[in-house]
Order: sequence, then structure tokens, then C-alpha cells
Amino acid sequence: MATIYRAHNFNAGPAVLPDDVLRVAADQMLSWQGCGMGVMEMSHRSKEFESILFSAERNLRELLKVPSSYRILFLQGGATAQFAAVALNLISDADREKGVTADYLVTGSWSKAAAEEASKYVKVNIVATSEKEKFRSIPKRDTWKLSDAPSYFHYCHNETVHGVEFPSIPDVGNIPIVADMSSCFMSKPFDVSKFAIIYAGAQKNIGPAGVTVVIIREDFLNRSHSQCPVFLNFKVMADKDSMHNTPPCFNIYILGLVMEWLKKQGGLEETAKRNNAKASLLYDAIDNSNNFYSVKPSQDCRSVMNVCFDINHSDPKIAEIFAKEATAAGLIGLAGHRSLGGLRASIYNACPFESVQALVLFMQQFLEKYK
Repeated sequence: MATIYRAHNFNAGPAVLPDDVLRVAADQMLSWQGCGMGVMEMSHRSKEFESILFSAERNLRELLKVPSSYRILFLQGGATAQFAAVALNLISDADREKGVTADYLVTGSWSKAAAEEASKYVKVNIVATSEKEKFRSIPKRDTWKLSDAPSYFHYCHNETVHGVEFPSIPDVGNIPIVADMSSCFMSKPFDVSKFAIIYAGAQKNIGPAGVTVVIIREDFLNRSHSQCPVFLNFKVMADKDSMHNTPPCFNIYILGLVMEWLKKQGGLEETAKRNNAKASLLYDAIDNSNNFYSVKPSQDCRSVMNVCFDINHSDPKIAEIFAKEATAAGLIGLAGHRSLGGLRASIYNACPFESVQALVLFMQQFLEKYK
């Protein structure tokens, strides 16, 4: 059999998936486990698909040690849909009449977008923002202006665009915490019990675009506003096991295969070790480049998943040149976000260590060529 070319994929999302997962999906494309149908063809009400769905949920719960008091939902609309869904599910009619607030910490473009969307449905208090610093840091805890009794506190644990990641879960006392974890979900272990809601688009670490994971504590399932659309209503979806309407079946299937792959890799503890090793290798190459390369965010909040950096050079098109030459060398997806420029290497769970080694070698060669 001919060798299939696989690029070094640093796309920010949709992103690289494990080769093992793609091979299984390819083998089962025409007939899942010999049933005579591919997953994209079977009814979501069939016993075959139910086994796929419940297996994915069971393995995710096991890997992340999700307590039994939490529900796991597989939804559609991406994390962007959850910007509205969170407010509509956590702010009841009575809360809105009372003028209850929701606290938002803004550390990048995604948490900013979440706050703007939520403000359509609830009074939003911006606890703090690092926008004036071009989202290169996390505001110091003693500068945060929390509301007296907010309905919830929202933050984005890892900002994909700016490469900013919280080193730990924020301490906000007894305020229910809601976290957008789209670009760091399942990249390391964390304590689910500290959250009211966690949501994450799958297309970074755990599957293809089209399915979004929501983990919600059960006592937060009865707070929705009367005008919350059924499509966004977490209780409706929980009561129907994520199948009130037709779910993204194939996407859930791939997510389930990724869960099985993560278990075979040793779970999230081993995954975190591999991710930290990749990030350390890349950041060391940048830090030891004699300032030819420089990291965008501050040292204390560098993302393990999304390494955002600049090239300090007189040519204003140097980042464009880098990305073009990298692509020609088989290193794909290194241009920074269109709103920010510069460069970005997204090194998610399925990104091999060898890909980061190849990138570091290319960076060293590029430095020698253009310094």
C-alpha cells in the first residue's frame, strides 16, 4: 500500500486528528462494526447509534472524572452558540426582572465576543479586561471588580487567537463559574466540580467541527428564561440525551473514537505531559533565538495549546514569508489569526512531538537565512 502523505498540521481548528482515529473511521465508513451502514447513514434513534453516543459520553466522563451530579451534552452551533445559551439558561424571567448581573472577565477576542452576546439577554459586568494591553496578559486578581451577587462568572480558559491561558482556575468564591474551554478541553486534567458549566467546541482537541460538548451541574438545569429557544435549552437536551433533534451523529462518533484513543494514550495525565513537552520545546526555541522570535503573551500566561509569536525584522511581510516557506516545507497553518497577524502554532493533543521538532528545525533554518 502506498504511503499517505500527512503534513505537519498546526491549524487552530479544525485541527489535526489522530491517525489511528482516522484509520478506524475509514475502515468503518461503509459498514460500522459490520452492521451494513456507515454512521452517517444510520438513524440516530437506532440501537447502533445509541451505543456510539453513550460510549462517547461514558469515556469522556471517565477520562475527565466528571461527577455523577453533572450532565454531559453533545450539542450543535459551536461555542459561539453557547455565548447566548449560557445567559438564556442561567438567567430566569425573575432574575431578569430583578436586574441580576453576570460577570465576565475579558482576556481575548473570544471572551469579549461571549460578553457582547450575553449582553443581549442579561446585564453584563466586565470584571476586568486586558484589551488595552492587546490581550497579552491576564488582569491581576486584585483589579477585578466582581458584582455583589452575580448569577455567574464567565471566562475563557485558553484564548485561541491571542495565545493566553489561565495557569489555574480563577478563585471567585461562591460565584458559579462558567468556562469556555474550547481550545484546551481534554488537554490536561482539571476539577470539574469547581464549575457550573463548561463548554467546548470539539474541533481543537477532541473531534471535528460540528459538535460542542457542554458539561452542566444538574442543579443549573432549571433556570432558563421562558424565551430560551428549544435548540439552546440545556434541560430539554439533557432530558432527551442530546437527541431532542437529530444530533451531529458522525461528529459524535469521531469524538468517541478520540476518547478511546486518549484512554489508550494513558489518559489526561499522560496527555498533559506530552503537551507540556511540546510547548516547552517550542517556547525554548523562541526564547533562545536572540530576540529574532518573540512570544506575544506574558510569561505567566503562555498557552500550552496555541503558541503565538512574532518575528522581529525590518521587513513588514516577514511573517507572511515565514508562513509561505513553512507551507512549502510541509508545515501547515502557521499564520496568525486574521485579526492579529504574526504567527501561531496550534499544538493540540493529536499534534505529534515530531511535528514540533520539525517546526523548531525550520525556525532555526529560517533565522539563519533572514537574520
